[in-house]
Amino acid sequence: MAEPVIVDIPHKLGREGARARLAGGVGKIANMFPGGGTVQESWQGDTLHFTVTAMGQSVASRLEVFDDRVHAEVDLPPMLALFAGKIREKLQKEAPKLLE
Repeated sequence: MAEPVIVDIPHKLGREGARARLAGGVGKIANMFPGGGTVQESWQGDTLHFTVTAMGQSVASRLEVFDDRVHAEVDLPPMLALFAGKIREKLQKEAPKLLE
């Protein structure tokens, strides 16, 4: 397995505000992956675990919500590891919009 794509997304919403925004926008996450499709999600405390189906592959990810940032980790299967840089760039650009 390739190294996970890791991005920290700063915010000023507080933990509960960020959780609420993520819960309302998690369906948009699939659009951040090449060939993105469906998203399955579950919360464990302040961590949102979700799986995105992209290009016939399952991509397991986590968003851990803190008071001032969201820590995102995306575990790419080997076939999608080639897109790690592009996925990181897209997350850095698009993920803050989930918190607006």
